[in-house]
Amino acid sequence: MMPIVQTVNLKKYYQQGGNVVKALDGVSLEISAGEFVAIVGTSGSGKSTLLHMMGALDTPTSGKVLINGRDISEKSAEQLTVFRRRHIGFVFQNYNLVPVLNAYENIVLPVQLDGKKVDERLMAKIVELLGLSDKLENLPNTLSGGQQQRVSIARALLAKPEIILADEPTGNLDSKTSQDVLSLLKLTSMKFHQTVVMITHNDAIAQLADRIIRIEDGKLLRNDDK
Repeated sequence: MMPIVQTVNLKKYYQQGGNVVKALDGVSLEISAGEFVAIVGTSGSGKSTLLHMMGALDTPTSGKVLINGRDISEKSAEQLTVFRRRHIGFVFQNYNLVPVLNAYENIVLPVQLDGKKVDERLMAKIVELLGLSDKLENLPNTLSGGQQQRVSIARALLAKPEIILADEPTGNLDSKTSQDVLSLLKLTSMKFHQTVVMITHNDAIAQLADRIIRIEDGKLLRNDDK
């Protein structure tokens, strides 16, 4: 079976002062459809750069990123914007919610931007599963951090992407809320058959994943099933 995400000898170099920083230095990996993968590494290891490459938020110096066998580096900026909206869901550490929109409006925003009709049955299922049914009219600043992160997970799920990329999704949450949010992310990804790639520096949280990929100094250290 073809992997849903594949990186081939991926490199990202940039100048910093007189030095060349090798943020990624020849990373090749494969992620299968439906997997829940954690990418771990210390600060500055290259894990965020790798996630941004997979999500078409950054371009490599050399190498390829293939999504469903298609090389995304061949797409124009405009094509990439549409591609991200339709195929990739993002969950960020700082939630990235629009402060003047309520929870419902934040969740449906990417679907509406794509000119599509909101699947209200799926919406109801997702918000019930995430415990948000009574919070849909709330503005983000009236929600706790855990609730805001659940809104961002609902937003990622509603667009029915094949892949969800989560960048330190529990970085701003306490440990109990972190476990709850991660368990929900895992549960929803299984329920809606989505592939999740999550970055974390927290080994306890990484243990929830099916597989852990370790990266240091821009290179893969280990790529194990636990």
